[in-house]
Amino acid sequence: MSMYRERVHRGTAKATVLRTVGTRERRSHLTAPRVPTVGIDIGGTKVMAGVVDADGNILEKLRTETPDKSKSPKVVEDTIVELVLDLSDRHDVHAVGIGAAGWVDADRNRVLFAPHLSWRNEPLRDRLAGRLAVPVMVDNDANTAAWAEWRFGAGRGEDHLVMITLGTGIGGAILEDGQVKRGKFGVAGEFGHMQVVPGGHRCPCGNRGCWEQYSSGNALVREARELAAAESPVAYGIIDRVGGNISEITGPLITELARSGDAMCVELLQDIGQWLGVGIANLAAALDPSCFVIGGGVSAADDLLIGPAREAFRRHLTGRGYRPEARIVKAQLGPEAGMVGAADLARLVARRFRRANRRRVERYERYTRAGRG
Repeated sequence: MSMYRERVHRGTAKATVLRTVGTRERRSHLTAPRVPTVGIDIGGTKVMAGVVDADGNILEKLRTETPDKSKSPKVVEDTIVELVLDLSDRHDVHAVGIGAAGWVDADRNRVLFAPHLSWRNEPLRDRLAGRLAVPVMVDNDANTAAWAEWRFGAGRGEDHLVMITLGTGIGGAILEDGQVKRGKFGVAGEFGHMQVVPGGHRCPCGNRGCWEQYSSGNALVREARELAAAESPVAYGIIDRVGGNISEITGPLITELARSGDAMCVELLQDIGQWLGVGIANLAAALDPSCFVIGGGVSAADDLLIGPAREAFRRHLTGRGYRPEARIVKAQLGPEAGMVGAADLARLVARRFRRANRRRVERYERYTRAGRG
């Protein structure tokens, strides 16, 4: 990835003067036009937007907070439009791709459900396409991150790839032969809600024993805080670090202490990694990919997490010793993966916009020649 210009978005008062020019067009990434596009990554706490070229390089990036506790989908849509308009002042934008933290329908138009936002069956693509003068593509953020890793990162050259994103929960995506597998209804890849412990920890999804309750950022922090609250001798190091304020225990802090040798933090990451390996073995039995790419914030723990995951994967893999083993690798593109992937997927629909612009120019030229005559 090349160097890029990064700015913090403060908001603008520009009027919205854009409208759609057409519906999306399925195109191979190999034949997509090599034009700059904007990728948007929408999470529960931030909206990140960037102009990305055809080689996955970020030319400029903006970041703003997700509107606080917004109950109106339009407030988030306004934020997206302002970011795109800001970037379009300095870049020739040909399409916009959006990676949303939620369920997106198979037509990649509606956000069926977003756990951290107020979107419920929201026609996000059509609403934004009605305000932006370029084609809009909407997809789940794990799908866009997986696409970026396959195109430009750790998954390059893989025919069958599964991505696991470890953050607050667990997300995921499946790619086969250059296609994101979204399922009949568009919500494939929700691996975090596979049940691994019947009757286990309650999950916000409503069920018990979901995988993400044992291998995620939330699981890591929960275990550390429980030990600290119980004043376990093994937790004295982290208790001292936060001055007894248990609510200040976070995933990045646990990783930092583990790297410095704190035994409890190392053990907690090993536990999370082992559960990660168990879940990956289950996915290998079902999907048989050649590579698992591990991304998300928790993956910053590197081999403190992925080493135990590989060991557990080998122990629990069906038919172990008699079948090829998938590679398990850390994602390479970091927190920008979802944004880069959204921009690259949007490039597949940019051709229609270019054709429409060319027709406009041709009509204008014909009109000008007729006027002269």
